[in-house]
Amino acid sequence: MSAPIHAREAHVVRHRGRVVSADRDLVALEAPLQVLVDEAPFAVVMRTPGDDVALTLGFLFAERLISRIEDVASCADDILPSGAHAVRAVLAPHVHRPRDARATTSSAACGVCGTRSVESLTIEAPHVDAGFAVAASTIAELPGRLRGAQATFDATGGLHAAALFTADGTLVDHAEDVGRHNAVDKVIGRALQSGRVPLGAHALFVSGRTSYEIVQKAWLAGVPLVAAVSAPSSLAIDMAGEAGITLLGFVRGGACNVYTHPHRVG
Repeated sequence: MSAPIHAREAHVVRHRGRVVSADRDLVALEAPLQVLVDEAPFAVVMRTPGDDVALTLGFLFAERLISRIEDVASCADDILPSGAHAVRAVLAPHVHRPRDARATTSSAACGVCGTRSVESLTIEAPHVDAGFAVAASTIAELPGRLRGAQATFDATGGLHAAALFTADGTLVDHAEDVGRHNAVDKVIGRALQSGRVPLGAHALFVSGRTSYEIVQKAWLAGVPLVAAVSAPSSLAIDMAGEAGITLLGFVRGGACNVYTHPHRVG
């Protein structure tokens, strides 16, 4: 079965040297998702439609409202009277409801938009001590294996992707989205649903660069190795070092840079 393509047609004027022509093109979908927690608006997430429940679970996990699937009494898609798409999440009775929970818009470019204080960016999570190791030759194959699963990117060229791999390079799960952090939330959300968190036996691979929020999500999920096609930010490196996560960048052309905890790369 082929993967669904989340795209629509758009009119485009193509310039190819001196040749100008009117044409149609496929563009990746981006649309708002209203996240409701206990029937109260919690966030509006700009995302690529599809896997909205998994996205919401991963998002709530990253926001530290939940730490396991048992913290959620129910989570389901809905259409609001306005016609907007929504996911309604009801927390289990034992879950603490924070008084400063944000109600804001999270753009496709930022996983921490709307955070109310610098202190709230600090997380408390166990040091990642998983005995996970992967061969450098296997890491070199990850971009191609993820690229082969990116159906919407093939059609549009306009989406990021995230994937979970085992130590031998087996692709366990992947997701595409206009936002890197959304794609990560989707794969972590599905891992929560299937009871696979913490993900101590998996590597997280993302397209594009790696910034703070990607490493933060990986740390909370117990991922021991995070790799990306492009560069990490300084804060991503600092957090990975603190967390015990092996962080790799510039995984392309058979090469890579290892920025933290290099003992996991052989």
